[in-house]
Amino acid sequence: MAGKAKKAFLLRASPEVMAAVERLAAAELRSVNAQVEMLLREALSRRGRAVPESRPSGGGVDDA
Repeated sequence: MAGKAKKAFLLRASPEVMAAVERLAAAELRSVNAQVEMLLREALSRRGRAVPESRPSGGGVDDA
């Protein structure tokens, strides 16, 4: 994989929070994972810790 790999981690959240994230992700046509990352980026930005958005360098997941 070219560029930085995403770091996996275990997230424990209440069923209510996860249901809200799932609804928001569906409404915004994102996966739950992408929605959680977007929410984290927004929260970091509000706290003055903005993280530049990384884009894949290639055209697909299987680029080598």
